[in-house]
Amino acid sequence: MKKLLLLSSVCILISTSSFGQGMFKKLAQKLEFGIKAGGNYSNFDGANFATDPLAGFHGGATVAFKVTDNFLIQQEFLFSMQGAKVLAGPLGAQEIKLSYLSVPILLKYRTNFGLFVEAGPQVGLKLKEEVTGFQDIDFAKKIDFGVAGGIGFQSKIGLGIGARYLYGIEKVMDKPNVALGDFKNNNIQASIFYTF
Repeated sequence: MKKLLLLSSVCILISTSSFGQGMFKKLAQKLEFGIKAGGNYSNFDGANFATDPLAGFHGGATVAFKVTDNFLIQQEFLFSMQGAKVLAGPLGAQEIKLSYLSVPILLKYRTNFGLFVEAGPQVGLKLKEEVTGFQDIDFAKKIDFGVAGGIGFQSKIGLGIGARYLYGIEKVMDKPNVALGDFKNNNIQASIFYTF
């Protein structure tokens, strides 16, 4: 009886282990990891002072869950430099540089050929700001919200390019100033990426 109980326990353990490995393998096949980097071209929308776009960069990691072969849910973890060149006004002439940890969550449709479209919300956690005259107090909020949409192409080997527009839905400043206005972040991104 003890041998039968031991044998059945070993069989259950082996089948459970096989089942767990099978589930892990299926889950791993549904995940797509990657890295990406590229340039930003950002500005403020709705500011009461004159601005020009500011060139910056972004880079980080991506992970996507393949719901089907063509439909994915993709999350990214990016360092992204945004802001604007202030030409004149209460802030004077300067470059306002805002660095964020940006986390977009995108619904992505990719054709069998490799063309894709994507859209979804994005949250940004401010890591650093460079604004003259705001050393002791924060210029920008700690959290930034926006919506993103983009297009691109991904080859069969995983190498791809993409372009995305991010429209800010949250005001940049925590305490908006009448002289400065209720402005928001806007950002155009061009990226190269590789998935594996």
